[in-house]
Formats: sequence, structure tokens, C-alpha cells
Amino acid sequence: MQDGFGERYEGESVSYSAMPMPCRIRLVPRSLALFLTVLAASGCQEKEAAEVRQPVAVRVAVVEASDYAPQTSLTGVIAARTLNNIAFRVGGRVAERLVDVGQRVAADTVVARLDPKEQESDLRSAQADLDAANASLTQAAAAFERQKTLLAQGFTTRRDYDSAEETLKVAQGSVESAKSALANAQQNLAFTELQAGAPGVITARSVEVGQVVQAAQTVFTIAEDGDRDAAFNVQETLVVGTVPNPQVTLSLVANPAITAEGRVREISPAVDQTSGTIRVKVAIPNTPAAMPLGAAVVGTVSAKPRKAIILPWQALTSQDGRPAVWLVDPATKAVSLAPVKILAYESGIVVVGEGLEPGQQVVTVGGQLLGPGQVVEVAEARP
Repeated sequence: MQDGFGERYEGESVSYSAMPMPCRIRLVPRSLALFLTVLAASGCQEKEAAEVRQPVAVRVAVVEASDYAPQTSLTGVIAARTLNNIAFRVGGRVAERLVDVGQRVAADTVVARLDPKEQESDLRSAQADLDAANASLTQAAAAFERQKTLLAQGFTTRRDYDSAEETLKVAQGSVESAKSALANAQQNLAFTELQAGAPGVITARSVEVGQVVQAAQTVFTIAEDGDRDAAFNVQETLVVGTVPNPQVTLSLVANPAITAEGRVREISPAVDQTSGTIRVKVAIPNTPAAMPLGAAVVGTVSAKPRKAIILPWQALTSQDGRPAVWLVDPATKAVSLAPVKILAYESGIVVVGEGLEPGQQVVTVGGQLLGPGQVVEVAEARP
């Protein structure tokens, strides 16, 4: 019999009319309870099975120290061994400029001329002074000869004779001075033409026609012919880490087939304040003709060799943001992380300086699947 929210069973009657809806009690059938028990037992078995991790197949490399001498390549330019700054020896206004930057000149090539009017005037004045000095010398010589003859005959005094001799010597000195002044004037006139002085190539020009220049003011810069240098701006750390007087292999950027060998000739003692680099010059004996001034070249040099461990880049992982590798314990086949210090990263490899010992096994393939204490199965060992 059922009445309202009540239900009637054999032997008793239960009423739910006084109980709230969320607190109703349902009787679970015996078959459902058995199913839930089996399901819980099955989940526990799967969890226990998952806790037993299977070995991970990896490949390893045996640590072995070897000599490591990294090569450094830098780009530089071909420069002249000797740069000659040429200038007029006299001042004046530039009348002609006969060459330009990049032009090849011989030693006697006239590269510029000054207006010679001032020097020509000085030359005429010096010539007139010489003529006057010669006339005075002639007169003084004649007077001295008369005094000499009269003194021998007793018709003059010793004082007049000495005076005539002194006048002759002064006239002779005036002539020599006038000759020197004339030579200087002639030379100054010749200096109004500026010659190259040495065969080479004009690399810089500092004046234009019509400009007034002073004596010794640089007019042109000439890169003299001969052996060339390759100039590089090198970081200070690279200079310190390179063997003394290293052999440098040079190749032309425009045509790498054109090569030359050189040695470091000069290292600047000061660091450039702007770039923080050191100027290094490499001497190139018998410089190839295909390496002209200003040509870009690549210089390659090897650093000091040192002991290091070279591993494939796949062996590298990280621990707390620092480089590390997985090491395999030969007895238990369990792996552990070992922090390392990297010397260099190169194409396909990493160079390890500290953190490993010869004979240790480093995981090179499969490290991304590992965790601390993981047991591995070594698929292949590579020396």
C-alpha cells in the first residue's frame, strides 16, 4: 500500500514525508555494489603497473678528452704597408691639381702646382743681390791690389792696407751669401711643383685648386707599392687567447679561391675606445695582384690548443637553467644529471671544458625521455 510520500513494505511502513529531498536514502542493489568493488580493484592494479617504469632505449658516447684548437675567422681589408703623406715645402695658392684619389703615380709624377709668382719674385731679387755683391767684390778686390802694390813700394800705410783687405773679405762673404739666397730662391721655385716621391696609389686628397696651403700641410696620401698588410679589428679576448705570431690564412671575399698566407706583424698596444677592439696588422709577403688596396678579406687563425671534450649537440640538456648532460651508471644503468661548463658551441657539436671525466657514458640520443633515476637500455655505445 502506498500513501503520499510513504512506501509500505512487508512487516513495516516507512514514511518520508517529514524528510527533506536531498537526504533521501536509496537502497543499492547487491549486484551494483559488487561491480563497483571490482572496478576499484582494477584501477589499483593499473596504478601499480604504471609505477613500474620500463627501461628507455638510448645511445651513449664514452667521454674522451682531445686537443681542441678553435678557429677564428674575421673580416678585414687590404692596406698599404707604408702610407706617405706628401706636402709642399713652401706655402702658396694651389694653381693645379693633376691627380685624384685611386690614381697610380710614379716617383717623379707631378701631382700639384702652386702659383709661382711669389717665388719668381724672390728669385729675381736674389739674383739682383748676387749681381750687386759681385760688383762690390770686384771693386774691393781692385782696391786691395792697389794697396798691396803701394805697401810694397812704401807709398801707403799698413792701416790702409788692412782696411782694404777687410773690405775684400766682407765683399767675398756677401757674394757667398747672395749665392746661397739665389740657390734657395731657385729651390723654392722648384718646390712649387709637388712630386709623388715614390711609386704608389693616391689614397687621400686634402686640397682643392685655389686653396691656400701652408708649408708641410698634407696635400695627398700615397700608398707606396710593395708588400701589403691585412688590417683587422679584433676583440681583446681573441688576441689574448691566440698563440704568439700565428700563421693567418687569408682569402678574398669576392673570390675565395684567391688565398694568401701571412703572419701578424703589428698589434696595437691600445684598445679603441669606440669599438673596444685592437688593431692587428698581418703582413702578406708577395701579395697577390688580385688583392688590391681596400679589398675585403677573411683571415682565419687557430687559437691555443687545449684539452676538451667534444659531444654531439643532442647530448646537451639543462639543469636549473644551466648546461647539463645525462650520465649513465654502468652498474645500475640509471641516469643522473651532471652540470657542465661549455667552451664553445659549433656546428653540430658542443665543446665541454669542465664537469666530465674520461670514461663516463653520456646519453646522446633519447635524453628528452629521461628523468633522474630512470633506468636505460644502451642501444649503442660510440667512442
